[in-house]
This record gives sequence, structure tokens and C-alpha cells, in this order.
Amino acid sequence: MRRIRSTIVRAVVGATVVAGSMAIFTPAAWAITIPVACGPNPEQALVDAVNLANSTSAADTLVLAAGCTYVMTSPHGGSLLTGLDALPVITTPIEMIGPATITRSALLPFRIAEVGTTGSLTLTTSVALTNGSALGDGGAILNHGAVTLTNSSLGGNSATGNGGGLANADTPSGTAPAATFTRSPVSGNTALLNGGGIYNGLRGTLTTTGVSGSPLFITANTAALGGGIAAVSSTATTLTQTAVTTNNALLGAGGVYRVGGTMTTTSSPISANTPNNCVGSAPAVPNCTG
Repeated sequence: MRRIRSTIVRAVVGATVVAGSMAIFTPAAWAITIPVACGPNPEQALVDAVNLANSTSAADTLVLAAGCTYVMTSPHGGSLLTGLDALPVITTPIEMIGPATITRSALLPFRIAEVGTTGSLTLTTSVALTNGSALGDGGAILNHGAVTLTNSSLGGNSATGNGGGLANADTPSGTAPAATFTRSPVSGNTALLNGGGIYNGLRGTLTTTGVSGSPLFITANTAALGGGIAAVSSTATTLTQTAVTTNNALLGAGGVYRVGGTMTTTSSPISANTPNNCVGSAPAVPNCTG
């Protein structure tokens, strides 16, 4: 591929921005597809691609290099209030297509991604977010907008607050965050407070869906309450063909912890969690015993 000298030219009609080694011209309102190179500097290529996608209001697609591991060594977004992020805060609709992994490798703690109130993040075709470490909520993703995972995963992330894998941020007013997981496992994540795997906070909505005979697994996550999932004053939590199993909580409700809100479980076993599956939830978690 020809190398194109890095330039940034902005005008009323659009912009030319370099993402990795590819210069792309985009009219301000047009959706674009951005290939994200795996070398020579995949971290910077991914950051540049997110910044480019954020520069217009259109829904843009980032095509990650197949099989690439994007190692993030420093934060490029976030704040002292919400915690630092590997990627710039996502403020527009962005889809990332794999297969690829985005991971953190640094002494400094920071999560992988934060989605702003005007943003949405869609992960498709085996995009894995790993080793995020948030000072605050959302070890892999802190969501103020919309997040959709399809055939992707969150694994091995941690948060000092809620939601070791993902946190739908507590939202007293305005548009509430929404997260949708389809055939996307959440495993091996840790939160010091609620929701080792997923935290669905105030007014948030969470939907998880697997396949009959091959459920979506939420497994081996740890928190103080709700090792697998915590739904605290959320609007709706809907689990379908989802197995919440072998998670652990230090204080109780190793599987699912619920406080208020609407919750529906369909063909979703909650089992083999420690010290119990859902004890302490109020009201009770549907179809959960022990």
C-alpha cells in the first residue's frame, strides 16, 4: 500500500484525515469505512480512527485488521471524574468489526472504552476487550449511550467501582444508557462493588441473548454483590438463553443481584454461583433459587 504523508485539512464540506497509513476524505455528513492497520503502530492507528469517526455525526465503521491485537499502552481519553480510557471517548455511532483484540498493557490503570451520551459502540465479529482496569465504573466499557456486542466478548477486566466488564452508568435524568449482548460471553471480570460481569445502573436497560443449546455465558466474574450481573434501580434487565454460572460475590448474590426495576429471565439458568445465586435481591430474581 502506498504511504501517504500525514495531513489534516478541514473545510465546510468535509475533512481529510490520516487513519493509520490511509488518508480518507469524508464529507461531514457521510458515513465512512475506516481500515485500521495493525502496524507499524496499531495503538495510534486505532486512536486516529476513533478520532476520525468522532469528527462527523454519521455512523462510521472501523474495520480492524483480522487477528490483530491492539495493545494500548497509555490512555487517550476520559477524565479524573469518570476515569481514564484507552480510546478517545466515543461521541458518535461507531462500529468495530473483527476478529481482533483490544487490550491494555500498562502500569497505569485505564478502561478500554467510554461511550458518551451522544455516542454508540457496536462490536461485531469477534472483537474482544481485555485487561481494562478502571478507577471507577466499567472495567472494559463505561456506557452513557448505547453499546451492542454481537459475537464479541469482554474478559479479564476490572473496576474499582461497578461493572467489571461493562457498566451502564447511573443516569438520574436524560437519555438512559442501553446495552445489548448477543452471543457475546462475559467472563473473568472483577468489580469491587456491584456487578462483576455487568452492572445495569439507575434507569439503564440491559438485554442479553444466546442461542438454544448454546447460551450466552456470564461466568467466573467476581464482585461484592452480583458476581455475574447487578441491576440496581435500572429500568429493565432482560435475560434470554443466558447462563449465569460459577460467578462469585463476597457479600451475596453470586449470580444476579437485583434492586428494584423490571427483570425478565427466559431459559436462563442461574446456577452454581457462590456463596449463593441471588439471595438478598429485592424483589426476587425471576426463576432463580438458592
